[in-house]
Amino acid sequence: MSSWKLSAFCPKPVVQDALLAHDEIEDWDFEVVLSGREVAEDRPNDWVLEAWYSHKPSKAEVSTIAALFAGEAPEITVEKLPEQDWLVLSQQGVEPIRAGRFYVHTPEYEPDPNAISFAIPASQAFGTGQHETTAGCLAMLDAMKRSGVVTRNIADIGTGTGLLAFAALALWPRALATASDIDPVCTGVVEDNAALNAMTLGAAAGQLTMVVADGMEDPLLQARGPYDLLIANILAGPLVELAPDFGKAVTPGGNLLLAGLLETQEARVRRAYRRAGFRLARRLVNGDWSILWLRKRRG
Repeated sequence: MSSWKLSAFCPKPVVQDALLAHDEIEDWDFEVVLSGREVAEDRPNDWVLEAWYSHKPSKAEVSTIAALFAGEAPEITVEKLPEQDWLVLSQQGVEPIRAGRFYVHTPEYEPDPNAISFAIPASQAFGTGQHETTAGCLAMLDAMKRSGVVTRNIADIGTGTGLLAFAALALWPRALATASDIDPVCTGVVEDNAALNAMTLGAAAGQLTMVVADGMEDPLLQARGPYDLLIANILAGPLVELAPDFGKAVTPGGNLLLAGLLETQEARVRRAYRRAGFRLARRLVNGDWSILWLRKRRG
């Protein structure tokens, strides 16, 4: 199979902003794999944005990548790769990650028998564990469990691959669990990943229910609440907008895990959630990203 790659070399913040712009595009072609990485360990500020294709990208597809950059786009190179599986190529260099008791790897790696292991294909760029926000959420879920948090009803809003919902169910296996995403494509992704990781889909305790929803706007999502653990790894803007809805959806004394916000956006997000009745329980910073564990006030 022919494989093609687009590359754009830029400073780290420029690539990160382009990846954020990509995350906001609802109708992105799911077959186009996008990733960002540093060029070399001794050059931490020099990054490259890469897009992988199974065909020669058209001018329009190149323009779509260029449009992710604010201002003048960098030079974008197009190269044809050797005749082999482009998906395997896109997964090269995607090392397994460890976060708390979790070990997340692509299917090419073996699970770790001494950890809670999940296999997530690297083509599913957001929510694989490689992104600092997802890894941070895994670490925070582990910290919640170690702190004695008990949960019976979980929601993962903007689930993507389903990984955070899987992780929460692994920690609290008797809980009800609901995962949602605005993108209908994620339904199939979550189903495939559930099968890959022996996670059971269904409506009973210990099973995961998947719904397509914009925020909390779904009758089933509302009917299955309120939740004593709600997870939302999305973006700062939507997190601020959803603060009142999350305030209604979380039980008094319940837990809220927020991510997808840069550290520079944290103050704005925390203000919105203070107004919605939450207080900070713990925070961690992973790279440039803040991960917030909040608790709903009682009464």
